[in-house]
Amino acid sequence: MFRAMTSELLPVGAELNWSPVESPQPTVLRGSHVLLRPVDPAADARPLYLESHPPGGDTAIWTYLFTGPYADVDELREMLEPASKSLDPLYFTLVLLSPERPTGMASYLRVDPTFGVIEIGNIWFGLSLQRTTAATEAIFLLARHAFDDLGYRRLEWKCNSLNAASRRAAVRFGFTFEGIFRQHMVVKGRNRDTAWYSITDQEWPAVRSGFEAWLSPQNFDPQGRQLQPLTAFITGARKTLL
Repeated sequence: MFRAMTSELLPVGAELNWSPVESPQPTVLRGSHVLLRPVDPAADARPLYLESHPPGGDTAIWTYLFTGPYADVDELREMLEPASKSLDPLYFTLVLLSPERPTGMASYLRVDPTFGVIEIGNIWFGLSLQRTTAATEAIFLLARHAFDDLGYRRLEWKCNSLNAASRRAAVRFGFTFEGIFRQHMVVKGRNRDTAWYSITDQEWPAVRSGFEAWLSPQNFDPQGRQLQPLTAFITGARKTLL
């Protein structure tokens, strides 16, 4: 027989002074290199199509996403219509500021304000946004808004376990790998094992400090090349702040 035990003898989580937070709402997040704004299907469809389809774009962008590629601009616009009205996922168009044009998309999704958990996903960068300061700044703006403005406790990043580029990006952006959820989804008729990553609110100050140091103009030479990688700044901040 099992002997009854009082709760004082069993390990429990830390007690929190916690209250549910608000869900994110359509808003504008502006950085020095990129602007995140609500989706405008009429204005965004053509430039986003050109960024992500031949001859100027690469349809490989859509390999691990839930939708795409698209037959033409009109078909992409049809996808953007419901996306522009959705609150979960809450989509943003990523607008490169110099020159100003839509170059990608991202979203908040699986939003749980009761427990303070939020994910960023549905991310794709057009060819002109890939490997740029603006691309990194876009992720920083989403993370900062979730933690600093909205008060979430946990920010998640999930991707197909075969998506090596997304997994490298998660680590570079300061997310911690938590494991593989096997046979998690069926996407475009194929099995998807999902890799899970997260940043918690306790880790965020160090990650934020790393982003801010990397984005500083002092970290770039006159040709715009980084002097120190983002991972070095985040690792250094973690040693100091955690």
